[in-house]
Amino acid sequence: MATIKITQTGSPIRRQADQRQTLIGLGLNKMYRTVELQDSPEVRGMIRKVQHMVSVDG
Repeated sequence: MATIKITQTGSPIRRQADQRQTLIGLGLNKMYRTVELQDSPEVRGMIRKVQHMVSVDG
């Protein structure tokens, strides 16, 4: 299966609690941390929810 690299570029400070929890669910909790996850519809939906705080490398 394909993988996708996600890097946190925005701070969760002063964001809604569900957006902070989405970042934690993606494995991101510090600025500029990068994780590599399986490319699935569930992960894509989580990325879409916090797209203003992450950058994605295919």
